[in-house]
Amino acid sequence: MSGLTIFSDKEPQQVLWQSNDAQAIQQQLAQIGVRFERWQADRQLGNDPQPEAVIAAYQHEIDRLVAEKGYQSWDVISMRPDNAQREVLREKFLAEHTHGEDEVRFFVEGKGLFCLHLEGKIFQIRCEKNDLLSVPANTRHWFDMGSAPNFTAIRLFDNPQGWVAHFTGDKIAEAYPRLD
Repeated sequence: MSGLTIFSDKEPQQVLWQSNDAQAIQQQLAQIGVRFERWQADRQLGNDPQPEAVIAAYQHEIDRLVAEKGYQSWDVISMRPDNAQREVLREKFLAEHTHGEDEVRFFVEGKGLFCLHLEGKIFQIRCEKNDLLSVPANTRHWFDMGSAPNFTAIRLFDNPQGWVAHFTGDKIAEAYPRLD
């Protein structure tokens, strides 16, 4: 189930707000310029869908975002528990960083935990199947895919280089709950 928990960035144990209601999550995130939507595929994808099938099933939504925001490229990323690089990648994504562009992710299957650090707060967004999250450029954040990652997501990019991170060096992510 999708969820949003807001913490103080000074007291990790202090929960300021929490909900699993998609509309309430969308309203809270809109206040800080973060887009949260629920999408539906226009066809069944089955287990472990191929990237081409994923793109085709959501092309109508991708086209809408491209027309609205001018994204230049998109791809599909899948991570499974047996991936030999899962621990290295998890640690990399758990380090607070920013991007010079929006970070847009749509969860086709599985789950992940995006943690945004802004306005003196930590916004932890648990994204699951059918969730789209768009984090504005230059927002400090980190992502936890869990110790046994199992997800497929569509990523949209402003630039053809794709994912380029600028690490802040702040260890704040270590103080907050993880996906598992």
